[in-house]
Amino acid sequence: MTNSRNSFGSKDTLTVGDKQYEIFRLDAVPNTKRLPYSLKILLENLLRNEDGVTVTAQQVEALAGWNAKDVGHSEIQFTPARVLLQDFTGVPCVVDLVAMRDAMDDLGGDPQQVNPLIPVELVIDHSVIADSFGRPESAKINADLEFERNRERYQLLRWAQHAFDDFVVVPPDTGICHQVNLEYLARVVFGADHKGDDIPQAYPDTLVGTDSHTPMVNGLGVVGWGVGGIEAEAAMLGQPVSMLLPEVIGLKLVGELREGVTATDMVLTVAELLRKTGVVGKFVELFGPGVANVPLANRATIGNMSPEYGSTVTIFPIDDETLDYLRFTGRSPERVALVEAYAKAQGLWHDPDHEPEYSHVVELDLGSIEPSIAGPKRPQDRIPLAIAKRTVEQLLADPAASVTELTALDDAIDDTFPASDPFLGEEDMFEPAGAVRERRVDDEPVQWPSNEQTLTIRGTDTRIDNGDVVIAAITSCTNTSNPSVMIGAALLARNAVQKGLKSKPWVKTSLAPGSRVVTDYFERSGLTPYLDELGFNLVGYGCTTCIGNSGPLPEEVSTAVDAGDLTVASVLSGNRNFEGRIHQQSRMNFLASPPLVVAYALAGSMHVDLNRDPLGTGTDGDPVYLKDIWPTTAEIKEVVDSCVEARMFTEGYSDVYAGDDNWNSLPVPEGDRFDWDDASTYVRKPPYFDGMGIEPDPLHDIVGARVLAKLGVSVTTDHISPAGAIKRSSPAGQYLTEHGVEPRLFNSYGSRRGNHEVMIRGTFANIRLRNQLLAEANDGAGVEGGFTRVLPGGEQTTIFEASEEYAAKGVPLIVLAGKEYGSGSSRDWAAKGTLLLGAKAVLAESFERIHRSNLIGMGVLPLQFHDGESADALGLDGTETYSIVGLEGQDDVPREVTVRVEPDDGEAREFTATVRIDTPTEREYYRHGGILQYVLRQRLAE
Repeated sequence: MTNSRNSFGSKDTLTVGDKQYEIFRLDAVPNTKRLPYSLKILLENLLRNEDGVTVTAQQVEALAGWNAKDVGHSEIQFTPARVLLQDFTGVPCVVDLVAMRDAMDDLGGDPQQVNPLIPVELVIDHSVIADSFGRPESAKINADLEFERNRERYQLLRWAQHAFDDFVVVPPDTGICHQVNLEYLARVVFGADHKGDDIPQAYPDTLVGTDSHTPMVNGLGVVGWGVGGIEAEAAMLGQPVSMLLPEVIGLKLVGELREGVTATDMVLTVAELLRKTGVVGKFVELFGPGVANVPLANRATIGNMSPEYGSTVTIFPIDDETLDYLRFTGRSPERVALVEAYAKAQGLWHDPDHEPEYSHVVELDLGSIEPSIAGPKRPQDRIPLAIAKRTVEQLLADPAASVTELTALDDAIDDTFPASDPFLGEEDMFEPAGAVRERRVDDEPVQWPSNEQTLTIRGTDTRIDNGDVVIAAITSCTNTSNPSVMIGAALLARNAVQKGLKSKPWVKTSLAPGSRVVTDYFERSGLTPYLDELGFNLVGYGCTTCIGNSGPLPEEVSTAVDAGDLTVASVLSGNRNFEGRIHQQSRMNFLASPPLVVAYALAGSMHVDLNRDPLGTGTDGDPVYLKDIWPTTAEIKEVVDSCVEARMFTEGYSDVYAGDDNWNSLPVPEGDRFDWDDASTYVRKPPYFDGMGIEPDPLHDIVGARVLAKLGVSVTTDHISPAGAIKRSSPAGQYLTEHGVEPRLFNSYGSRRGNHEVMIRGTFANIRLRNQLLAEANDGAGVEGGFTRVLPGGEQTTIFEASEEYAAKGVPLIVLAGKEYGSGSSRDWAAKGTLLLGAKAVLAESFERIHRSNLIGMGVLPLQFHDGESADALGLDGTETYSIVGLEGQDDVPREVTVRVEPDDGEAREFTATVRIDTPTEREYYRHGGILQYVLRQRLAE
C-alpha cells in the first residue's frame, strides 16, 4: 500500500457489500469531472503516489488543470500497478536484472535491492514454432521441440520466479500474453484479492507491457501501453514512467453496427478516421451512445491495433458490457462488484450523455466497409478484396509499384491497419462497394511474370507459381480473442468440407489460438474435425506465424520456391507483416481475418478473385464459391451462445501457473545470485555495467564518427532487430556453429535475446534491410541484407564485422535514417544492439515513440533533422566523417547540437539538429549512460 502525502485530502473509504476499501477520491480535486476517462485514471495515480519528491502536488495541479486545446509541456510521473512481459522481451529483462544484482554487489550495495516492487507477470508465448503442422500430434511435437530448444531460457525464468518477489510466469503452451491478460490477468480495479487483516486499497488497474499491442486491454477500461523492455525494467524497480501530459482525442460513437459487421471491419473504419485525424502519440477515448453497442471483443481488437494507427492508448470506459465480460470470463462476484462500485464512485462509469473535454472530437456512425486484406509488406497497405487479385498481379508485374496508388485509396489513410473481414450474411456481401465499382473499369488481364515449378507433395503432382499462397495461418491475439470470427472460420471450414473442398497441398496451414478456451469451444461445438480436415490442426498456443515462428516450409515447396526464385505469399490473421518477418521465402505477406485465411488455403493462390472465382469443385461436380460457404451472422451467434461459457475460462485458467511435465521437470537453481554459465548460448552476462562507477561520467562530444548504415524511410524494429530464423551463413549462425550448436537447434533471434553475442550479430541483419551506403558502392543497385562497408572506401562486409573493425580502431559510429525510424514492435534489442555495435547516436527525420525512448534508455543519442531537412536534402551520402558538438562540459543535455560533416575529399560544413530527449527524466537517463545505470545508482544511494 502506498503512503501518499494526501495534500488534497482525497483519502477516503468505499464500502462494497460487507467490505471496506481505502480509495483516493477524484472529486476532492476541483474541476476534474470534465477530464477524459483516461486522464482521471492518471490523476488517481498521482494522488495515490504523491510523495512530494517524485510525484508532487504541482503535478496533480497540472493534470487537474489540463487544457484540452493546449496541453502544454507539463511532465508527470506515472506509476503503473503492474508490468506485463512476454518471453522474447522478458528473458532479457531478467538477464538485465540479474546483471544489475551483480553490479550492485560489485559497487558495495545489497543485491536484494534489485527486486521488482510491483507485480510482474510474464507469459511465455513467443517461443513455439510451427515446425509440425496438419497432424493431430503437431501441438505435442512443437511443444516438445520448444522445450528442447529453450531449456536454458526457461530455467532462467523458473529461477527468477523463485528469486524475485512479485514475479510470476505463465508457462509455455498456455496462450498469448494479450489474450491471457484480457481473459485472466487484468483486474480492472485492484483490491478484490486482498488477503490481510488491514483495510485493502482499491485503485485502477494500470500497466506497461513489453509488447506494442499491450493496449488490447484498453478494451476493458484498463490504462496500459507498450514500452521497451528497458522502460519495463525500470518500472519493475519502482521507477515511474516519465511522460508529458497528452492530447486526448474523443471518438464519439453513435448508432449501431449493422448486421454482419465484424471486429476487424470496425478496426479498419476507426483506423481510417483516426489516421485522417492524426493521433500519433496521443490518447484516444471512445464515448457516446454507441459505445454500449460495441461488444467487448471488438473493443479489445480496436485497442490491440493502436500501434497501427499510432495512438498510445485507445480506451473504452467501464460500463455494463465491461461487467458482463468480467462475468463471462469467470471473474469473481467480489471483483465484479468492486469494479462497478469503484467506477461509479470515482466518475469512471460511462455516461453516454456526458461529454468530457477533449482536444478534438471525431464522430463515427457505426457502419460497414468493404472486405479487405493488407500487404504485401506493411499492415497499413489496405487492399479491398474486390481488387485484391488484380492488385497482386500488378505488384508481381512491377514490384516497385505503390499499393496505395494501385488501390486508389485516399492517401490520408496511409498507415492504417487493414485486414477487415467480409460482411457476414449480407446479400451483396461479395459485390464491391461503389467506390470500387468506379475503379474497376479496367478488367483487362494483367501480364504478370509466370515461372511455374512442378513438384510432388503428399502424393500429388502439382505446380506452384509466383503469387501462390504457401502459408495460411490462423494466429495472433488480434483475432483469436474474438469468438465470433474464430467460430466463423470454423463454420466456413465445416461448410467447405461438406461441399468436398480441400486446402491446396502446397499450403502450410496452422491454427495457433491465443488461449486454450478457443480449442475448448471448438471441441464443444463439434467443429474441430472440420478444421483438422483442412489442415488447420492445432500447432500450439502462441504467436507463431505473426512473429516469424512459422517454421520451415515443406521441403518440396521450399525447393520449388528456390528453384524458380518465386515470389510466393503468406496469409495470416495477425497484425504485422513487415518484410522478412513471416518467412524468409515468403516475399508477399497479407493480413486477413480468420475466415479469409481458410478461404485462401482453399484457393491456394492470390490469383483467385474470392468475389467471383470458384474456390474449387464440389463433390457434386459444381463450382463452389466463397459466398456458398460463408456462414451467416445467425449461425455464428447460435454457436457462440451455445458453446462459449464462463466455466471454460474458470476451468482453463484454474491452474494457469502449473505448467506441464516439461516445465515442472526443469531444475530450479538456488540462491539470489544467478550462476552464469560461460558455455551457454542462450543466457550470457551482458556488458552494460562493465566499468561503471558510482558517479556518472561527464558528457562528451562525439568526434570523428563514421556511418554504420544509411537507411531510408519506415525502417522498423524488424529491420533493426529481426525475430526470425538464424541463417547458418550469418554472423550469428557462425557464432552458434563455433559454439557447437547444430543448425536444427539454432532457434530464432527472439529466443536468444538473453545472449548479447548472438543479438549483436543479429542487429541490422534483416534480409530486406537496404543500406544506402551499398547503393553508392554498387552503382545505385543496392544490396539487401545486413551489410555495409568500412569507411573510407572499403569492400562490402557484414555490419557486425564492420563494427568490430571500427571498434579496433576506436572509431565511434552513427546511423542515418529517414522518417518513422524504429516503427513496429517494441523491441528493446533494436536499441541494445545499436549501442553494442558501437553507435553513439542515430540521426533521423523522425522517430517512433518507443524506439526513441529505448535509444535514450541505452545511452544512445537520438537526433532529429529540422523540418524540411534530411540526409538527402543536405547532400549527405553517409561516406563523410561526422562530429556531434555541443555536449562537452554540459551539466544538462542541450536542446540542439551542431553536426559537423567532413567529406573525405571536400569542404567541411555544419548544420544543427534537435536532440530528441524530451523530458527532464530522459535527460537524467542519458546523462547517466542509460536508464539501468540511473536506477542502479538511485538504489545504491538509498
